[in-house]
Amino acid sequence: MTSAAEQFASNLTFSSFAKAEELKKRLLFTLGALIVYRLGTFIPLPGIDMVAFSQGFQSQQSGLLGSLNLFAGGAVERMAIFALNIMPYISASIIMQLMSAVIPSLEAIKKEGEQGRRQINQYTRYLTVFLATMQGYFIAVSLQGQGFAVNPGPFFLATTVVTMVGGVMFLLWLGEQITARGVGNGVSLIIFAGIVAELPRAIAGLLDQGRTGAGIGGGTILIIAALALALIAFVVFIERSQRRIVVQYPRRQVGQRMTQGEKSHLPLKLNPSGVIPPIFASSLLLLPATAFGAIGDNSPEWLTTLQFLFAPGRPLYIGFYAFLIIGFTFIYTSVVFNVEDVADNLKKYGGFIQGYRPGARTAEYLDFVVTRLTVIGALYLTAVCIFPELLKAASGQSIPVYIGGTSLLIVVSVTLDTVSQIQGHLVAQQYESLIKKSKLRGGRR
Repeated sequence: MTSAAEQFASNLTFSSFAKAEELKKRLLFTLGALIVYRLGTFIPLPGIDMVAFSQGFQSQQSGLLGSLNLFAGGAVERMAIFALNIMPYISASIIMQLMSAVIPSLEAIKKEGEQGRRQINQYTRYLTVFLATMQGYFIAVSLQGQGFAVNPGPFFLATTVVTMVGGVMFLLWLGEQITARGVGNGVSLIIFAGIVAELPRAIAGLLDQGRTGAGIGGGTILIIAALALALIAFVVFIERSQRRIVVQYPRRQVGQRMTQGEKSHLPLKLNPSGVIPPIFASSLLLLPATAFGAIGDNSPEWLTTLQFLFAPGRPLYIGFYAFLIIGFTFIYTSVVFNVEDVADNLKKYGGFIQGYRPGARTAEYLDFVVTRLTVIGALYLTAVCIFPELLKAASGQSIPVYIGGTSLLIVVSVTLDTVSQIQGHLVAQQYESLIKKSKLRGGRR
């Protein structure tokens, strides 16, 4: 039997959307904030020789620098004030979540409710500033070492680091405003906007390569398009798939009445960790590349060899990337879904899973189910993220990273989440209109 919310959602029309004034205001605010973000990706850092930097970037855009440019919405190519994007904050958030599960003092703060959540968020901001400062310094040293600075020196290093850290913190504030006054998760929408903004240019570049015959033929382009559509359909199917565990609630006496026992379900996603493990793995792989760039050409031979082995498309890079994704999938799932807490909550409210006693036995069963789902999710994330790397290594051609990997996962996941948020606002608006009508009818009687 469908729920009331699902029945309302099936009746949503364009007319109901036109009546949702609050939703339209949120959508306009979100659009305006994303426009501000896009404008910031075109403001270059002070003291950069953009002509020389553009020439240097063209020779390195197929590597990790191109992946960073993808997440930043082209800001790296233009060396804009938002070149670091929001990635330091995402890395800091994941690190804080993992530390909250390991360090008892942080775990106690996390359980203090709203006040504890605010304190954890404050620690996350401090860690974001530290990570952004470290990455900004490496980038500034790299720019200066490669001759892209107009007036190299301590002042250039200081202004570059301060500007890049300020850009990260502004995007963090902008994302919080989108979350509070807009639609959906602001941080995810900022990354989503950066990736989508680069799609038209990437498609145009691919078609131009096919027209000129520069390494990619027309048949290859059709194969790439078919693979992209198949991957999108596959990602949508996995992201919407759930393992529903039936939860039984016994009969209860409320006042003088005896309520009937109810059945509910505990929805567990087939991919419990979402897109966080690939994002964190990509962030960790970008850190060594940034450090190598800061060292420059004066690095020792063993470090140059290591940099070559960890280049995108190399077997060591692919293997290490897959290892990080699988490892972070298991770690992050164990953090965000604590089976013991879920079992205790079910026991507290009188719910139980048929065939398993409340408490420890329920926790064991949930751990068994979640572990199997995590294995499926880890293999799925690894396959989607490694596929474009394997395709590049096998073909030896410049295949766009948009047909797979973290970018496709983010675009599909954020799209599904935003549509769900819009649908939730429309359902709430319909509920409010029904309540107002019922009050008016009651007043007339």
